[in-house]
Amino acid sequence: MRPARPLPEEDRQRLLHGAHHDPHALLGAHTVRGGVELRVLRPYARSVTVLAKGLRAELHEDGDGLFSGVLPLRKVPEYRLVVAYDGEEGIGSHEVEVHDPYRFLPALGELDLHLIGEGRHEELWKALGAQPMAHQGVTGTRFTVWAPNARGVRIAGDFNYWDGTGLPMRSLGSSGVWELFLPGVGEGTLYKFDITRPDGSHTLRADPMARRTEAPPATASVVTESHHVWHDENWMAHRGDRPVHESPFSVYEVHLPSWRPGLTYRQLAEQLPAYVKDLGFTHVEFMPVAEHPFGGSWGYQVTGFYAPTARLGTPDDFRHLVDSLHRAGVGVLMDWVPAHFPRDDWALAEFDGRPLYEHQDPARASHPDWGTLEFDYGRKEVRNFLVANAAYWCEEFHIDGLRVDAVASMLYLDYSRENGEWSPNEHGGRENLDAVAFLQEMNATVYRRCPGVVTIAEESTAWDGVTRATHHAGPGGFGGLGFGLKWNMGWMHDSLGYIEHEPVHRKFHHNEMTFSMVYAYSENYVLPISHDEVVHGKRALVDKMPGDWWQRRANHRAYLGFMWAHPGKQLLFMGQEFAQGAEWSEGHGPDWWLLDPSYAAEPDHRGVRDLVRDLNTLYARTPALWQRDTTPEGFSWVDGGAAEDNVFAFLRFDAHGSPLLAVSNFSPVVRHEYRLGVPPEPTAWTEVLNTDAERYGGGDVTNPDPLKPDDAPCHGRRHSIQLTLPPLATVWLRPA
Repeated sequence: MRPARPLPEEDRQRLLHGAHHDPHALLGAHTVRGGVELRVLRPYARSVTVLAKGLRAELHEDGDGLFSGVLPLRKVPEYRLVVAYDGEEGIGSHEVEVHDPYRFLPALGELDLHLIGEGRHEELWKALGAQPMAHQGVTGTRFTVWAPNARGVRIAGDFNYWDGTGLPMRSLGSSGVWELFLPGVGEGTLYKFDITRPDGSHTLRADPMARRTEAPPATASVVTESHHVWHDENWMAHRGDRPVHESPFSVYEVHLPSWRPGLTYRQLAEQLPAYVKDLGFTHVEFMPVAEHPFGGSWGYQVTGFYAPTARLGTPDDFRHLVDSLHRAGVGVLMDWVPAHFPRDDWALAEFDGRPLYEHQDPARASHPDWGTLEFDYGRKEVRNFLVANAAYWCEEFHIDGLRVDAVASMLYLDYSRENGEWSPNEHGGRENLDAVAFLQEMNATVYRRCPGVVTIAEESTAWDGVTRATHHAGPGGFGGLGFGLKWNMGWMHDSLGYIEHEPVHRKFHHNEMTFSMVYAYSENYVLPISHDEVVHGKRALVDKMPGDWWQRRANHRAYLGFMWAHPGKQLLFMGQEFAQGAEWSEGHGPDWWLLDPSYAAEPDHRGVRDLVRDLNTLYARTPALWQRDTTPEGFSWVDGGAAEDNVFAFLRFDAHGSPLLAVSNFSPVVRHEYRLGVPPEPTAWTEVLNTDAERYGGGDVTNPDPLKPDDAPCHGRRHSIQLTLPPLATVWLRPA
């Protein structure tokens, strides 16, 4: 073997410093005059030998880990490398036989690159990141990363002692994508990208598309592949049979790491489905499960958008949890956080040395409330990253719905900003047109690709058309955002404000409980009592209530009865289903000991939980409570003006006109022979739920017998009934 021609010094230096855009042009095998030139970069190697059919030749050492030679062959053969290393401190040595990564063609196709360049790759997770595969007949992993500002990118991992010098990636043209296929690298491998910034400095970054990560505080990405076999075929086939806004939809919100602290995904799968099913909730909603470095953020500051948090297990373990819930007949929603990301210097912030995922304008990039960075929704590749991410969770993990966090902070350019701290859009308005377009694209894509999935907006303003179809323009000139449901933050704040007042003062705040019906049909609503309402000094739901312990529990039960009857879907945060008195803490989760039979007050808490179970059971069996949630024909006030009595009475109707009468008495006195106007059709009304029942911990003031309407006009109706209203209680009645 004769020596190869020396590398030009500029190419050599760029290669060694990780700043070469095309290392495959310098490394690997290439035909030259007189043979095949082979060059290898193996830092710390003592020698490199080429093995081919009928050939074994040791390459010349060129210094700095470079080895080369010209083989006396006419064409490039199939070959392998035998790389010899000295032992530690020069004692002993070892050899490894490997494929040369630089003999492989690109493992990413032209169509993938075209779609990435257009910002339209709806299965982006299959094109970028670490993908185990067989390529040119060899098993390994394809690594790809989008870093258009980088001068060079290398792969560092546990397989090369976190020194990426010997594994520079190639740039795939104007796409900004870098690629390298590493034979022999497979599942469980830890890796990061060593990026050479435009100024020549280096930064070691986790993979933005990593589908598995190390458990925090470790930050490496992990090569992974799914082996889970799904058993939820029936659920997936029928989850979209009925539109969600015309279906029962009762949600139990859970922070997985603290629901039962210490449980893994698989251990949760043994307990959570049975618990949620027993209480009758139709869905469970997970607070964010995507990987996040700081547990105290509850998952709302995400660094690994494509990876379930490793704190509780592997991605397949998370799939098992979702599968178990589906097999129990429980839908799975998850919080999704596309509004911002943290500034950690190993994650997305200035990923390739310049603003990439965040906006170029520092004023637009910096989130004023959370010290995080906002995404640049106007950049097509960033928008693609997020749109594909929404589809990814629904397709790869069978998620049934995405509750999108902090939508208002995305929609407004002046969100939490003072005058002079923001610039208007091209029309002179404060709307973030890029964010509007992103949300519309995300919703349209998810609904098209994932039948039966629902998207839910946490949107705290009066933005018009949050749940309107994207192709329907509204008064503001924008198309609808395309969400399926929206959290009713107005109802939540108003009703909690009312219930926190002493009963004697509630008459002055009566409209806070009725105002929601003014706008009840402007959107498709969810009524949320979420984690946000039971932390940071806001107190747990039962502790918001005035009065002694009996009155607080009675208020709590009456409020839940009112909430379940009100138009809109329901969401209740864990712990509130059994009247936990302490604020939630991610450190210890719900106070399950309150339900221990040895605890003296255990019946008080068990009674509230029994009520929640009965509320959900009756709700699911009563189409009047959910079938016409979004149309005015499904609701009618009987008496919305009884402020002096602290009483609210209304009717709900199903699609056939069958009614349910809900009456709430938020006063601590019994009201005997309370007259209410009712429709003429039923011959009698029967009490089907009373939150004052003894089994719930109440005083058992009930209406045990059917109530027959008489001809006494009341509330504008020709017929009426007289009933007993228990103190601080809600009563439901149906035709006998």
